[in-house]
Amino acid sequence: MELRVLRYFLMTAREENITRAAQLLHITQPTLSRQLMQLEEELGVKLFHRGKYNVSLTEEGMLLKRRAQELVSLSDKTVSEFSRKDEILSGEISIGCGEARSMSFLSDCIISFRKKHSLVQFDIYSAIADDIKERIEKGIIDIGLLVEPVDIGKYEFLRLPAKEKWGIWVRKDSELAGKDAVTPEDLSKVPLITARREAVKNEIASWFGDYYDELNIVAAYNLGINAITMVRQGVGAALAFDLGVSYDDMCFIPLSPVRETGSVIVWKKNQVLPTAAKMFIEHIKNAI
Repeated sequence: MELRVLRYFLMTAREENITRAAQLLHITQPTLSRQLMQLEEELGVKLFHRGKYNVSLTEEGMLLKRRAQELVSLSDKTVSEFSRKDEILSGEISIGCGEARSMSFLSDCIISFRKKHSLVQFDIYSAIADDIKERIEKGIIDIGLLVEPVDIGKYEFLRLPAKEKWGIWVRKDSELAGKDAVTPEDLSKVPLITARREAVKNEIASWFGDYYDELNIVAAYNLGINAITMVRQGVGAALAFDLGVSYDDMCFIPLSPVRETGSVIVWKKNQVLPTAAKMFIEHIKNAI
């Protein structure tokens, strides 16, 4: 299986049209069709449903798409690392980030680092900790910004100075909006939108104590922007971090008793990182 053919496959999957994909790849349509059929023969599966004008991925095709994207991304990253000029620090640093106020600290580090090394670029991938760790293991991401609780036994890490404060987002017309803080009893009476991660659920369950079994959990979210949208539309109140942002029609109320958690910068143990990533980690250490 060649990377070139995987790029052909990904382009066809994106365009859902072999003729259009061939034009974008600057090859003939028969050549592309032949390469895709040979790939199917090599793998022993059918990758596309072929219609009169368009194609769509089969279940096996969707699986290959995920794997091909990872392989092509890793290949491009490797080429980029070896193509930088020795006399000038350049290249791309890939960072996986959870939604956290510590992103402000990391952003400041990026700004100050690029003042010294203006040719270095940053690729930011936003996701939950489990997804970020998987990408670190595969070598797709250099560094992760993870919010605890998280198992960091397999990683080198730096603990960041800021704490993430838990609370709820509610609409300003909510009966809770006038409170300085909310208690487990307060939240047992309202529809709740909670984080999807099991480790986070367990953390929150310990804060609720005996009230946990009384909760009316209506939805779980992955990324906070979706939770904010659901709050705005009246689905419920969202348990989340204070990210230091404000909205005209909503407000953030901290939990009482206070619940805070830390965040860490992690990278894989015993892994040779690109020079730019190693220098950025040292830069973060100095900033801390």
